[in-house]
Amino acid sequence: MSTHPTLPGRLAAAGALLLSATTTAVLLPTAALAAEPEPITTHAGATTDQERSRIDGYWTPTRMKLAGALVPEVTPVPADDDTPDDPTPLPPNTPDPGAVWAHGGAADRSIGRLFFTFSDGYDGSCTATVVTSANRSTLVTAAHCLRGVGAPATDTTWNHNLYFVPGYRNGTKPLGGFSIKSVATSSRWDADPSSTSSEQVAVAGYDTGVLVANPAADGRRIADVTGSQRIAFTKPVKGEFIHTFGYPKDRLNNPSSKYAGSRMIHCAGPAEPGPKAPLLWGERCDMSHGASGGPHLAQFDTRTGVGTVVGVTTTTDDLAGGPADTLYATRLGDSAHRLYAWAQTRPA
Repeated sequence: MSTHPTLPGRLAAAGALLLSATTTAVLLPTAALAAEPEPITTHAGATTDQERSRIDGYWTPTRMKLAGALVPEVTPVPADDDTPDDPTPLPPNTPDPGAVWAHGGAADRSIGRLFFTFSDGYDGSCTATVVTSANRSTLVTAAHCLRGVGAPATDTTWNHNLYFVPGYRNGTKPLGGFSIKSVATSSRWDADPSSTSSEQVAVAGYDTGVLVANPAADGRRIADVTGSQRIAFTKPVKGEFIHTFGYPKDRLNNPSSKYAGSRMIHCAGPAEPGPKAPLLWGERCDMSHGASGGPHLAQFDTRTGVGTVVGVTTTTDDLAGGPADTLYATRLGDSAHRLYAWAQTRPA
């Protein structure tokens, strides 16, 4: 495929880029979106050995490195990021506007890059986290990394070839790769796209998605391989110190950008609500596209790399307002709790 007849649609697709204010300015929750508790919508992924094997083979080192390139046929494969590891823990509560995470620990194992293929056949990526769960197989990310707004029975609503690589680094799979058995989002995403945008659903607080991972090739469940982060469904507190992680990849499409998705990036700082999107809470951070779905962690211990996931990255100041270089999360509340309850009871 040498041309992009559907490129405008991919540029607007929430999974391709962080949600942006390309279609609307300020999107506050509407009565329809903020009504009574909504059901969840589920979708099957790789459920057979044949499909799991196909997806594992699909994600080659080069394909992973170029995931998110708008024109991968001519995009140079990014050079490896050889930032040296540093076993020295960061001092607690030290603000970090964005740097390669070189400090190892549990974060380096339980957080990873989430790959997928859009309905037009082009590849993208986000970030996801293994969280503590009854089935030891549950991950959390952003809903817009899994699907767009639309009818759930329509195949083009969903992303395909979902594949999680914990601790992804420079095209390698340090702990292996995991295909995804099933996913779920709020049913708010089932809205008619002619009248409801992805941005509206996300700003109303429904941009959480959950995934159930298939076991590793040796039969172990993912949390037994990677460990996990705690998860909580609590109200945000202004000024609470939050650490966030992600795999931003802007340099694939803009050579002047800082990150190419090669290494996991870390930010930290006090959380503040978005002036244009008060249900989203963010910290000063220079991450952007590709960081979507990454964890926002409270009570993060920089010595062990363990914290509590309280939100997932949704957007930047482009949509939510506030100072430049602010990364905003959908905080995990009742809707996310329902999704988590469903996911952790699924068989692995």
